[in-house]
Amino acid sequence: MAWIARKLAERNIAFDPTAPEPKTDTPGVPPALEAAQLRIPLAYRDARVTHPDVATWVDAVAGAAVAPGDDPLAPQFGASGRRRIAHGPSLLLWGDTGAGKTHQAYGAVRALTAAGCGVQWHAVKAADLYGQIRPRSGTDPESLLRRIVRMPLLLLDDLGAAKNSEWTEEINFRLLSWRAERHLPTLITTNLAPVRTERMDPRQPVLRDRVGDRILSRLSGMCTPVHLDGPDRRYRAA
Repeated sequence: MAWIARKLAERNIAFDPTAPEPKTDTPGVPPALEAAQLRIPLAYRDARVTHPDVATWVDAVAGAAVAPGDDPLAPQFGASGRRRIAHGPSLLLWGDTGAGKTHQAYGAVRALTAAGCGVQWHAVKAADLYGQIRPRSGTDPESLLRRIVRMPLLLLDDLGAAKNSEWTEEINFRLLSWRAERHLPTLITTNLAPVRTERMDPRQPVLRDRVGDRILSRLSGMCTPVHLDGPDRRYRAA
């Protein structure tokens, strides 16, 4: 330490080995989580994982995170710094409106950043995704879609809420098929039950009706379904 202090002094650099370590702006908050907070909608900045299946998913994704330079097949994750999200399972969070699906999803994002993982993530509602990549003058929708499709962690919110068409089905297929084949962790929320059961009202729509068999097949192969039920959190809060 004395040698280091002497060398730094020769360059007029102050050095105090007893000085406290730099702290984040918010005491006790990891820098990655603090940065993520700025991107999370205000309503979900205190979201925490409370469902055991979502907690298990967080542990699995964090456990599969790649240490810098350890994955020759994914050089983009070889930069210096924390372990980075590379591959892992996906979740389909489904249940009634207000059951806490989006809350759990953002809680999972917060939990991963708090666990010390370098998390490149993107969150978008399905209806907004279609609006953003709809062809129009002065935009490059293909470039935007490629960026979202390849994001290490994606939160696709409210799948099945938008009106279905051949075009939206093709977007869903390209997005989910690419991510499924590469085992990229994806959090998907929907208000619709995946398939119809005997006890359901035949007039009640299900996800299969809204997105089609091709999409449901991809979801079945890549996602663990997690059913969230209970009273509407928003009504209860009001």
